[in-house]
Parts: sequence; structure tokens; C-alpha cells
Amino acid sequence: MVRKKETITLSIPPGTKEKLEAIAARLEILWGSKPSISGLLVAIAEQAPETQKLFTLNSSQVQALRQALNLLDDEGYIGEARTILDLLLKHGNLTPPLRQSFEQLDKQLSQAWRIQVDRYIDRQQPFRLWYENAQNSRLIFTVRYAQVSFHEKRSYLEIWCNETEDLINTEFPELIHNRCLRFNRIQSIDDTPGDWRPEGLQTLEVYLHFYGGMVRAYQPKGDEIQDLTIGEVRQVVRQISNPFWLLREVRRYGEDCEIIAPQNLRDRYIQELQAQCQQYGISITDKEALDNIR
Repeated sequence: MVRKKETITLSIPPGTKEKLEAIAARLEILWGSKPSISGLLVAIAEQAPETQKLFTLNSSQVQALRQALNLLDDEGYIGEARTILDLLLKHGNLTPPLRQSFEQLDKQLSQAWRIQVDRYIDRQQPFRLWYENAQNSRLIFTVRYAQVSFHEKRSYLEIWCNETEDLINTEFPELIHNRCLRFNRIQSIDDTPGDWRPEGLQTLEVYLHFYGGMVRAYQPKGDEIQDLTIGEVRQVVRQISNPFWLLREVRRYGEDCEIIAPQNLRDRYIQELQAQCQQYGISITDKEALDNIR
């Protein structure tokens, strides 16, 4: 039995026919060996699987939208974040783990934590914060000071809190009350009595030397208390609140940056360099060389 077909007449601008044929060819919708515009229209109307290719985001587009989603979420633009999240879930070419992470994030967007935190900071009012860390442990922090800082394309919440019992490694006792938190791991926020800490986060003075091209290329970060160029060396003293971010920054500078002091931070960086060498099968056995590094 021959299937009855309907005919329609389309009025389209010049050049559109060729564009439709190109799309049909890309989707391999053909009549014989030629691209079929009528077949393309039928496939779109029936939402055939091959037409999904027209709306599938590639990996670089997914990454760009994911970065935008993170920024909007951190800054409290929940409605805009949901729009991007919906686009990713409907049209993103996502691996199952990535899709699962976005679906989990969808559940976390119910609270605009950034907006609430900003209110507490503006009022200089302490607050209690419930948090789930990367190991899925639930922690409670009594926050006496908070500020929002930007690190590596994301906003983070840096706090001074009373609680220190969960800390295992205390190699930087000067910073024991500081924490750096991700907004999307916050579970709840509530009022708590007490006083705001006007002096802010605890800080550590770090002495850095820059060499070579970094003498001119180093861009101040805003936490410098001294910045001098003497001969071929640029000497910078910074007050940092979290060694993690500084060490990541120093690694990018390579041999053109050296941590001079404090010694415990310098030793930590040496240990990381040694561990990285071992990971790549590079043996460091020359005691004199190690002494020179130190």
C-alpha cells in the first residue's frame, strides 16, 4: 500500500535552499545520492534521532557553559544559572558522570548562598555554616569573619572560624582558623551570637624572589606589603591567608620564582617538587643538589 503524501509550498529567502540541502547532507538525509529537504523537514517534525545533532553541544561549548554556570552560581544569579543548566542537560553531549554531576548541582541551586553571605558580611554579623567537604563529611563552622575571594576562575568563601578539631595537618599554625570553602558545598546558613572579627583572616608573610622575565612580568595580587627590584631580582613580600593557592601560583612561574621564607612553606614546596620528580621517575640523590635547593 502506497503511503499518501501531502505537498506544501514554501516561500524562503535566496540561499536558504542551499543551506537546507547542506544540513540534510551533513545529517545524511538523502534522496538517492542527493540531500533531501523534504526528508529533513519530516525528520525535524518527527524529532528523529539524527536531528539531535543539530542541537548537540560539543565538549568545548560544554566547558564554556560549565564555567559560566559556576560563576553565576557563586555570585548568586540562580535564575540565570538554571537557564544554562537546563541547556546543558537537554542539549549537552555529556558523559554519564558529568550528567550526574549537573543533575546533582540542579538540586543545590535552591539556595542563593552568595546573597545570604553578602548580607552577613555587610552587617558584620557572625553566622553558623553547615558544609559538606569533598570527602562528603558534614562540618559546622562558627564564622566570625568572611570574605569572598577569586581564585582560578571561581569565587570562594574564605572564613575565620572557631572550629579546628577536624584539622589533621597543622604545619601552618598561624592560619589554623582560616578555611576556604566552595559555595556549592554549603548546606545551610543561620544566625549565631557573638562578635565579628575586625582584623579579618589570619595571614602569613611570604618572601618571594622573581628572576628573569618575571621581574617585569609579575602582576601584583593586592596582598603585597613590599615590592622592590634590586638589580636583577624582584623582591616581593605578601600576606597570604591560604598557602594552597600561593603554591599553585608559584608552580606556574617555574624557575623564575623562589620562595625564600618562611622555611616551612619553602620546605613544603620542596617536598612537592620531590614528589613530582618521583612520579615521573626522576631520581634526586645528590645531597649537594638538595642542599642547594634548600
